[in-house]
Amino acid sequence: MRIAIIGTRGIPNNYGGFEQFAEYLSVGLTEKGHELFVYNSHDHPFKESKWKNVNIIHCYDPEHTIGTAGQFIYDLNCIRDSRKRKFDLILQLGYTSSSIWSSLFPEDALLVTNMDGLEWKRSKYRKPVQRFLKYAEKLAVRKSDHLLADSLGIQSYLKKEYGVNSHYIPYGANVFDSPDAQVLSRFQLEPYNYNMVIARLEPENSIDMICSGCAESNLKKKLIIIANYETKYGNYLREKFRANSNIIFLGPIYDIKVLDNLRYYSNIYFHGHTVGGTNPSLLEAMSSQALIAANKNEFNASILNTEAYYFTNSAEVQHIAETVVKNNSEKDKIDSNLNKVRTLYSWEKIIRDHEHYFSTLLRT
Repeated sequence: MRIAIIGTRGIPNNYGGFEQFAEYLSVGLTEKGHELFVYNSHDHPFKESKWKNVNIIHCYDPEHTIGTAGQFIYDLNCIRDSRKRKFDLILQLGYTSSSIWSSLFPEDALLVTNMDGLEWKRSKYRKPVQRFLKYAEKLAVRKSDHLLADSLGIQSYLKKEYGVNSHYIPYGANVFDSPDAQVLSRFQLEPYNYNMVIARLEPENSIDMICSGCAESNLKKKLIIIANYETKYGNYLREKFRANSNIIFLGPIYDIKVLDNLRYYSNIYFHGHTVGGTNPSLLEAMSSQALIAANKNEFNASILNTEAYYFTNSAEVQHIAETVVKNNSEKDKIDSNLNKVRTLYSWEKIIRDHEHYFSTLLRT
C-alpha cells in the first residue's frame, strides 16, 4: 500500500500525541513492506527526505511567523501536494485546520480520518473558535470516506451526534522493563519520592487542580510537571505556584527513555485529561508501571477501569497525595494495567490492526 499521513507537524516526534502516533505507525507499516509518506512542516528540525525508510515530504508552514492561521496554510500546502502523489490512502490525523480544504483531497485516494478528541469543547478557545471547530468536525465527518475513533467514547459520540459508524483502534505503547535510577540524578529526584504530570498546559488537563491539591498536601512531596510552559496558561500556572518550591515545571522532555524512567520511579502519576480519546501519555504511564490517579471521566475510566485512583477536584487530589503510596499493596493495579498494554495496546498490535483495516478498505 502507498499511504500518506497528514495533519501533524512531522516526524521524528518533537511535539505530542499525533506526531508520536505518526512516527510509530509509519515506521511499523514501512517495516511490513508498505510505502509510507509523512508530511512535515518545513520548520521541523529534521530536514532529510527519509527517516527510518519513511518518506518525508516537507511543506511550507508559516505558523512560526503568522500564528495559528499558518496551520491552515500548511495543511493546504500538504493537501495540494498530495494531489500529485498517487496515494492509495491518506490518513488524516485530526481535522482542526484541514477539514475546510476537504474538497481538495485527491479523488483517487481513500481519505481516512482519525477524529481525535472533542476539540471544540476545549475552554482555551473563545466561543467563535469553538463554533468553528464544531463546524470543522462536521465537515470531517461528511467529507471523509471512513472514520477512525481512538476511544470507545469517541466512537459512541460520533454515532450519537452524526449517526455514523467509525472503526475503533486505540493508540499504542511499548512495555518498559529496563529501569535505571541514575536517570533521576539529573533532576535531583529520589525514587518514589515525587509525583508527576506529563501534559500540555491547558485547562482541560486539570493541571491547576492537580497543582492545588498537591500544594495543600501535608506530605510536601515534589510534583514535577513535564510540559512546554512558554504559553499564556503556562505562565499563569508558574506564577500562581511560584512560591511553592515543591511544584517544579521541568519544561518539555522528548527522550522516551528519560520519560519512562521518570514515570517508573514516580510515586503517583497524575493524569488530568478530560477531553479526547485514548491519550498516549496515559498508555505510556501504564506501560512504565506507574501508579495512576486520573480525572474521573468516561475516556480515562474506559481504559483504567478499577486499576487507578480517581479525582474530580483539588480536595480529592490532596487526599490521594496524602494517602496513596506506591508499594506492594498497589502491585495488582500496576500489573493489570501493564497486562492491558501487552494484550490490547501494544504497538505491534496497533500497527497490525491498522494494516488489516487499511487493506480491507482498499479491497472493497
